[in-house]
Amino acid sequence: MSGPAPVDIAVVGAGLAGLQCARELVGAGLDVVVLEAAEAVGGRVRSEHVDGYTVDRGFQLLNPSYPAVRRWVDTAALGLQPLPAGVAARLDRGTVRVADPRREPGLLPATLRGALRLLRGAPAAARWGRPLLTRDHRGLVRRAAATRADRSLRDALDDHGVRGDLRRVLDAFLAGVVLDDTGGTSDHFALLLTRAFLDGTPSLPRGGMQALPDQLARGLGARLRLGRAALALRHDDVGATVETDDGPVRARVVVVATSGPAASCLVGDAALPTTRTRGVVTHWWAVPPGQVSPGPGLLHVDARSRPTGPLVNTAVVSAAAPSYAPAGRHLVQASALLGEDRAAPDEATMRRHAAELLGAGGTGWETVARHEVRDALPAQPAPLAHRQEQVLGPSLVVCGDHRDTASLQGALVSGHRAASAARRLVGAR
Repeated sequence: MSGPAPVDIAVVGAGLAGLQCARELVGAGLDVVVLEAAEAVGGRVRSEHVDGYTVDRGFQLLNPSYPAVRRWVDTAALGLQPLPAGVAARLDRGTVRVADPRREPGLLPATLRGALRLLRGAPAAARWGRPLLTRDHRGLVRRAAATRADRSLRDALDDHGVRGDLRRVLDAFLAGVVLDDTGGTSDHFALLLTRAFLDGTPSLPRGGMQALPDQLARGLGARLRLGRAALALRHDDVGATVETDDGPVRARVVVVATSGPAASCLVGDAALPTTRTRGVVTHWWAVPPGQVSPGPGLLHVDARSRPTGPLVNTAVVSAAAPSYAPAGRHLVQASALLGEDRAAPDEATMRRHAAELLGAGGTGWETVARHEVRDALPAQPAPLAHRQEQVLGPSLVVCGDHRDTASLQGALVSGHRAASAARRLVGAR
């Protein structure tokens, strides 16, 4: 082959998986280049700053209890602002607030009142959550698999007799986490996420979620080439060539670290079948003082037998993360699901539902931003298929949360696994 000498490894995509992979490869002394189509790192983890407000592309949270986060992220440098460890759920007969008393002692009276109203469903929920008694995330998967086969969350909750108000609260809360309100998500994956919420408090970095990929990208320097999209990929036993809008990039090994659908387009659907994804639309409003009662910034969900709007959750984000709004102002987010058969609700519909759940009037709210993210998360149906194969050829590795679990944890772990695989492939030649 003619042209410039190949680099050791080309990483396509500067999301969390690609950045984690690249920084480990650079640390191992390899010649690495990272190609990113956008003008900033982060992939789906991005933030914008608008008129003094910080808004993320989709309502995202960083859970510091994830093992990968504890291992590879300097959380202290991010200035994490924790959201309250609880939820405010609108029921058919008013709203209940339930929080973890270990982390939210101030909400203990409200939690006790809410627990009394949900008490009827507690024994069944405890049976469903019995695998949570294990000590760590990895042990949780083994324990759950040993006691019951993985199936849909809907079937698991049905089989354990979880019904009534508590069932609707669980369904409403988890729908906003996995972006699926059908109950078709893996029961084991729902247990993993629930354990992560029990272990740590999801938080927002002082500078927005963008601060996480920005931290991971430090040290890459000129190896990081932004605004350079991968248009095509050729690979064989000798190496790989990535065609970009600025010419070809040759490498001994290429790591495709894009979203699942983008990876399938680049690699080919025959080698990497398209991953089904879940979508979300998030609307952000600036709300003047007096319009909302911010409280501690609890996540609000609609757990009525007949919800009155499309939202999976809403919150006064600035109440928990003051850096997200100018002093004296409030920032409200509301999120609704997207799908092939589900159109994005308009601003007025989302604002009305958010105001109802928050107990606000809904007047004087000014739009700050709106993001429709069609491929926000890979779907995680049962049985849970995490730790999927990432080496697809002698010079091709694929990584991303679609090859592990649909989470920041899955993205970071997948990037780590890809780095190990790429080192082996380069070393083998």
